[in-house]
Amino acid sequence: MSTRPPVLYPLFSALESLEGVGPKTAKALVQIGIEKPRDLIFTLPHSVIDRRRRDTVLGAAPNEVVTVEVVVGRHIVPPQKGRPYRVVVEDAKTSFQLVFFHPRESWLRSQLPIGQRRVVSGKLEVFDGVAQIVHPDHIVPPEKAGEIPEFEPVYPLTAGVSAKAMAKAVQGALARVPEFDEWIDQALRERENWPDFSEALEAAHHPSSQADFAQEAPARKRLAYDEFFAHQLTLALARSRIRRAKGRPSRGTGQLQARVLAALPYEPTRAQTRAISEIAADMAADVRMNRLLQGDVGSGKTLVAFMALLIAVESGGQGVMMAPTGILAQQHLESLKPLAEAAGVVLDILTGRDKGRERAAKLKALKAGDIQILVGTHAVFQKDVEFRDLRLAVIDEQHRFGVSQRMELGAKGKRADVLVMTATPIPRSLALAQYGDMDVSVLDEKPPGRKPVKTALVSAGRIDEVVDHLRRAIREGRQAYWVCPLVEESEVSDLTAAQQRYKHLRAVLGEGRVGLVHGQMPLDERDAAMADFVAGKTSVLVATTVIEVGVDVPNATIMVIERAEHFGLSQLHQLRGRVGRGDAASTCLLLYQPPLTEAARRRLEIMRETEDGFRIAEEDLAMRGAGDVIGTAQSGLPRFRIADLESQTALMEMAQADARKLLQDDPTLASPRGSAARLLLWLMEQDQAIRLISVG
Repeated sequence: MSTRPPVLYPLFSALESLEGVGPKTAKALVQIGIEKPRDLIFTLPHSVIDRRRRDTVLGAAPNEVVTVEVVVGRHIVPPQKGRPYRVVVEDAKTSFQLVFFHPRESWLRSQLPIGQRRVVSGKLEVFDGVAQIVHPDHIVPPEKAGEIPEFEPVYPLTAGVSAKAMAKAVQGALARVPEFDEWIDQALRERENWPDFSEALEAAHHPSSQADFAQEAPARKRLAYDEFFAHQLTLALARSRIRRAKGRPSRGTGQLQARVLAALPYEPTRAQTRAISEIAADMAADVRMNRLLQGDVGSGKTLVAFMALLIAVESGGQGVMMAPTGILAQQHLESLKPLAEAAGVVLDILTGRDKGRERAAKLKALKAGDIQILVGTHAVFQKDVEFRDLRLAVIDEQHRFGVSQRMELGAKGKRADVLVMTATPIPRSLALAQYGDMDVSVLDEKPPGRKPVKTALVSAGRIDEVVDHLRRAIREGRQAYWVCPLVEESEVSDLTAAQQRYKHLRAVLGEGRVGLVHGQMPLDERDAAMADFVAGKTSVLVATTVIEVGVDVPNATIMVIERAEHFGLSQLHQLRGRVGRGDAASTCLLLYQPPLTEAARRRLEIMRETEDGFRIAEEDLAMRGAGDVIGTAQSGLPRFRIADLESQTALMEMAQADARKLLQDDPTLASPRGSAARLLLWLMEQDQAIRLISVG
C-alpha cells in the first residue's frame, strides 16, 4: 500500500476547502505550520475562557471575562466623531456600560433594542470608576444563549487570523475526522483509561476546565501517545528491516580477548563488562546486530569496541572501525595499536589519503583477509573496497549519521553487524527519539585512575594570570589547549579570533611553542599542526571547536575555553573531556566576559558542579529544548505537535515497547490492529515507514 488511503483525503485536502477559510487565511495559517485540515486537528488549544453564566458583574475581578443576562437601557450617542458609543445595561444587581468605537448606530440599535433582554459576554474593565465591557465578544437573545460555549478554547493565532476564524476552521477540520479502528493495544488503553481517538480529539478541543490542559489529562495523553507510537513504529520498522536481513552468527572463542585483558594495567569496569557481553550475545545471534554504545568522555568505549572487533576476528572474519574524519581515524589507529599488538592481530588504516600503489596493496590484503581489523573514514565504503569476510562495522560519533544512513550502511555491509559509538551523552528521551531503532548499551562508570578535571570560572579581565599559569605549566613540560569561538575577526562581534589569540600567545610564550588549528585550514596543514601537538613539539594548541571530538593527548592537562558563555553545555563538556586523560591533575578554565545572562551563568555553574555527562545532557535539554541539543537540522529529530519529548519520556518508552511488540506479533501489519496502525502512519505523515512494511 503505497498511496494514501481515500478515507484520509478530506484531512489532506487544501485548507481553502474548509468553510470560512479563504486564500488569505490559508496563507496566514501556513506561517504557523498549518497547511492542511489534518494539521488543524493536532493544533490543540493552549488555554480556555470561562464563559459560564452568572447573575451579576458585581464581585468580578477587573479584566475577568463575564457572561450575564441584562436589560438594555439608554444609548448614549457620542457628541463628536471618534468618541465611544455607550449603551447602559442592567443585570440582576447593578448597571454597567457596553462601549463601542466607530460603530454604525443603526446596527447597534437593532442588536441592543431598549427594554429588551440580551445575554452579553466579554472582558469587564473599570474606567473612571465605571464598570464596562468594550466590544463584547457575544451579544445574543436569551433563547440563543446556548450558542455561547461555557468554556471557549483559545488557539495559537497568527496575524490575519482571528480567534473566531481559527475556532471555525478547527471545527470544520474535526468534522472531517473519520471513524478509525483502534491502533492502541486494548489492555494498555484500558489500563491507562484513555478515550478512543475521536473522543480524545473532541475532549482536547472542547476543554471544560484548566485540568483538561494538563499533560496527564487522558485525552491529551492519548493523543501524545499516538504521535510517539507512530514515530516509534517507524523506527521499529527500520530496526526489523535491518534484523530481517539475515545476520551471520559470530561466536568468539575468547582467546584473543583473553590476551588483551591480560595485558591491561587495570580491570574493566562493570559497565564495560556488561556492554561486552550484550554485544557478544547480539553477534552470536542469527539476526543482525544494530546496537548503540553510549558512553561519556573517558568511559572506555575504545576497549569495548575493540573486544567486539576481536569477536569478529575470532569467528574467522574481519572488522572495520569508521570515523568521521582522517584525524580521528588516525587517533583510533594509535589507540588500538597496543591492543592489537597484545592480541596479535593485523591492524591497518584506509583513508582518502591512500593513493596509488600503497592503496592497491591495502585493498589486495583486505580482500585476501590479511588485514583483520581496518580503521578508516567513509572511504571504506567506496566501490573498489572489498573485504574477504566483513562481520562487524563500528561507527564512531554516530550523531553525524541519521536513520537513513544507517540503513544504507546496513545494505552495504553484506549482513555485517553494526555497532555505533557516541561520546555525547544523550538524555533518555532523545536517545529514544533518535535511536529508537537500535538496542542501547550505556557505559556509566569511569575506569579507575581517571583523575577528575578541576573546573574554574575566570573573568576575561584576568587573562594575564591565565597566561602566567600556562607559562609555568609549559616549563614543567605540560601541554594546553586554548579554544576560541570564531576564526576571523568579524565586524559584528568582539569575540577574540583564533588568529589574534595565536599571534598574542606566540609573542608571549615563544614562536615555536604555539600551534593553530581551525576549520578553514587546508586539511594537511591542520593534520600537521595536530601531529606536532600530539608529538609534543608544540606546547599550546590554539583551536576552534574542531578539536571537540576524539583528539587524545594524555600530556595535555590544561583546557582554556575563551568566551565560554557562548558555548552550549554539551560542547563545553566535550571540550573539557580533551584533558584529564593522563595521570597528572588537569584543569579546565572557563573564561567569560561579564555581565553574564542568567542562562549563561547557569551553564557555567553546572560545568563547575559536575563532570557527569548524563546529568549535563539532561540539564542542557531542560535549558535548550530537544531541537537545539542535537541540532534539529541534521538530527532527523521528529517535530511533535502534542507530545513533549522532554517531559514525557516514560510515555515514549511505553510507545517503543508497544511498537516493537506489535511488529514481533505482526511483521507485515496485516492484523486488524496492524491495518489500523498503517492508517495511523499515514495520518501522522510517516510515509517513509509505509515503504518499509514488507509485503509478506
